[in-house]
Amino acid sequence: MPADLVSVLSDHACELGEGPSYDPASETLYWFDIVNGLLLEKRSGKDGTTTTQLGQMASAQAIIDGERQLMLTETGLHVRDRASGRLALHTAVEATNAATRSNDARVHPCGALWFGTMGKQAEAGAGSVYWFFRGELRQLYAGISIPNSIAFSPDGTIAYYADTAVGRIMRVACDASTGLPEGEPQVFAESEGAGSFDGSVVDADGTLWNARWGEGRLAAYAPGGELVRTVPLSVSQPSCPAFVGKNADRLAVTSAWIGLSDDARRAEPDAGRTFLVDLPVKGRLEPHVLI
Repeated sequence: MPADLVSVLSDHACELGEGPSYDPASETLYWFDIVNGLLLEKRSGKDGTTTTQLGQMASAQAIIDGERQLMLTETGLHVRDRASGRLALHTAVEATNAATRSNDARVHPCGALWFGTMGKQAEAGAGSVYWFFRGELRQLYAGISIPNSIAFSPDGTIAYYADTAVGRIMRVACDASTGLPEGEPQVFAESEGAGSFDGSVVDADGTLWNARWGEGRLAAYAPGGELVRTVPLSVSQPSCPAFVGKNADRLAVTSAWIGLSDDARRAEPDAGRTFLVDLPVKGRLEPHVLI
């Protein structure tokens, strides 16, 4: 893939960039620097990146409607007023456990939200994967160390998730009307290199695009789990892709510099920046979450 098809979308270097999501109404990409409690925004065609200090770790957000977002933080699910930026706790999640924080999340086609929690020091088995829909919260999977790769097939009948520490993406049948899993998860893909599975998104053809942390690439997997494409990036720690543009036909990818030595950061000046992959894809716009 020609190098000029990958460009820097935002030069703000996040220590732990994560949770990108695109709002087509405002043509804005949102993402987070988790460990520094920052919300970042980049509007299409506008220079610069807007940053907002949230006062707590946050990792993902979803659209409720034109005025509100649902934001996932270390204390739970908060409704954010777009105009004022004010946060109001909607549903507490592990709020009394100071050792955990939120991580990856994605909205199911029916409007349910799957999201993960994990130990702030990535303690083994400290996290979980949850389901939230119309005010109801359920724990789906416990004993997860680093929940990632939450994504869904276009018709909502398949859910994906990973424990990055284990090195597998799991696949489980799903009720399309509720987003609840049905049956036992099965292995979809296993790590084939030195890196790890981080965030994922699934396009309209059912291809799963995964950020390969530690390997500096995006990896695309067919619905059967076969690796079908690799997109090299200029950073070793890409963290999560998202479809962007009014037609969801391009990919934005967040990254991180956390854990890199001073020498490694000097050798990798783009670490932590957010990228645009100018590769035509059949993406999907994120569904609105139903609270």
